[in-house]
Amino acid sequence: MAKERILVTVKTYPTLSRKYGETVCTAGVREDGSWVRVYPVPFRRLTEAQQYRKFDWLEFDARKNPSDFRPETRCPIDVKQLTPVDHMGTADNWSARREILLQRAGVHASM
Repeated sequence: MAKERILVTVKTYPTLSRKYGETVCTAGVREDGSWVRVYPVPFRRLTEAQQYRKFDWLEFDARKNPSDFRPETRCPIDVKQLTPVDHMGTADNWSARREILLQRAGVHASM
């Protein structure tokens, strides 16, 4: 079990899963710029205070899902921990967002 801190950059539309019910897939970057995928998240069942938006920082305990072969995928141990702790705004011409996404995480031109 490891504590994750990610900046949410992508949140999918809710879809139905036989195993997990209605879920969303969330992607983002850690402070070091490495990408992470958070799945499953029962977003509509979270309280209003827990529902996060793009460019919110989330801190939560996560584990590697043994049934998912993707190395970047993490599964929240307790979805009640998914409360956002901070939000990255657009001040100074989006400089904070640019610094983490364009410099640390980098832009990939191909797969």
